[in-house]
Parts: sequence; C-alpha cells; structure tokens
Amino acid sequence: MLKFLLWLILLVVAWPLALLALILYPILWILSIPFRVIGISVRGALDLMGAILKLPARVLQGPKAFRSS
Repeated sequence: MLKFLLWLILLVVAWPLALLALILYPILWILSIPFRVIGISVRGALDLMGAILKLPARVLQGPKAFRSS
C-alpha cells in the first residue's frame, strides 16, 4: 500500500515537472543560440591565429611534413 501511495505522489509531482520541461526546453535552446554562435566564432578565430603562428614552422619543415598530415 505504501508503494502505491508513493507512486501516486510521484505522479502528482512529476507530471507538472514534465510539462514544465517540455515548455522550457525549446525556450532555453533558442536563448542559447547566440552563445553557441559566439563560441564557434571565437574558436574559429583562435584556430586561425594558431594556424598563422604555426605556418613558419610548417614551411621550414619542408614538403614532407605537408604530405604526412
């Protein structure tokens, strides 16, 4: 009997949380898009800077280094 009462309490508590999650998840996903775009931009800029800084070393290594990678 106690298990049944616990299941009823879980049902009463969980369905509003499930509905709230269904409503809030798309909103939070949309709000996080600008942060993802900023992250992609910053990573691209840092990768570009790294490639620019490593270019002289790659050129000095000669053509063998370019074929292996």
